[in-house]
Amino acid sequence: MENVIVLILVSGIIAFLATPLVKKLALKYKVVDDPKNNRKIHKKPIPLLGGLAIYLPFVLLTLIKGPVVTDAEIGIILGATIIIIGGILDDIWELKPFEKLFFQLMAAVVLIIMGVSIQLIANPFTNDISYLDIGYWSVPITIVWVVGITNAMNLIDGLDGLSSGVSLISTITIFIIAVTKDRSNAMYLTAILMGSIAGFLPYNFNPASIFLGDTGAQLLGFLLAAISMEGAIKSATIFSVVVPILTMGLPIFDTVFAIIRRKVNGRSIMEADRGHLHHRLLDLGLSQRQAVLIMYLISALLSGLAIFSVQLSSFASYYFLLVIIMLIGIICWKIGFFKHKD
Repeated sequence: MENVIVLILVSGIIAFLATPLVKKLALKYKVVDDPKNNRKIHKKPIPLLGGLAIYLPFVLLTLIKGPVVTDAEIGIILGATIIIIGGILDDIWELKPFEKLFFQLMAAVVLIIMGVSIQLIANPFTNDISYLDIGYWSVPITIVWVVGITNAMNLIDGLDGLSSGVSLISTITIFIIAVTKDRSNAMYLTAILMGSIAGFLPYNFNPASIFLGDTGAQLLGFLLAAISMEGAIKSATIFSVVVPILTMGLPIFDTVFAIIRRKVNGRSIMEADRGHLHHRLLDLGLSQRQAVLIMYLISALLSGLAIFSVQLSSFASYYFLLVIIMLIGIICWKIGFFKHKD
């Protein structure tokens, strides 16, 4: 555990020191977020590329933490590098959706090649520990998971510190589960990621002096998707679809409900709107900080439910997830979350 603490502290210090340098780099090359449309909350240009300050300590410490770098870790690093490259290009030139998808698919394929994939799922029809081998479905399911979480985390990146803070909560949750289930690889990776996000967050919290950008928001989504597979899904004692879905419940539910909202209202699912949860909270008159803290609380609650679900049988955990989804769906329907807002 001493090594874990060292990894958290060192990664945090590196990220904290690297962020001002990344900020200067973004300003030098004018890679900034200019508030051009009404969905933007900030009033002046803010430097992007913040994800670089998280990427650097994560990759460095993953490579040198010892004693060996596993194939899975190499796959995660290579995939993260692909995501970072795509994110930088997007922050500079605003890539089209299919161009972003290209980089995300490449990163997901790299993970699969290096052995990081969903191969077994907990049997939802029994109370004992049994698993279903999904065979060839492993590839498309893994790709959907990685691409889905990568985009979900990017979509909630609409307020200062929101995506980075929610990612930190999710990372802490995976870390706790990894520790309790003795998943050392996931424990070390989440420790490094925790420190990296924590070192960056002071600059990103309201009022933010730097944004994650697509570089960072996509990176965090990708890393959480990959580590949750390596840590939670690959352990027979932990695995349940419930754990990662609840751990990253806020971005997942917000994205799924956004898709439903747009379809119900006859809009393209790719069409941006002001219907996301953080927009709704701001429309209620809350400040950025208040809205973000409420979303932190929701994320922490869902993460707590994820930790609780680990103790349940496979059948009970699936039923537990179904009840939660139904309750959240009913609440969102009652408060008008599925009504379109420009």
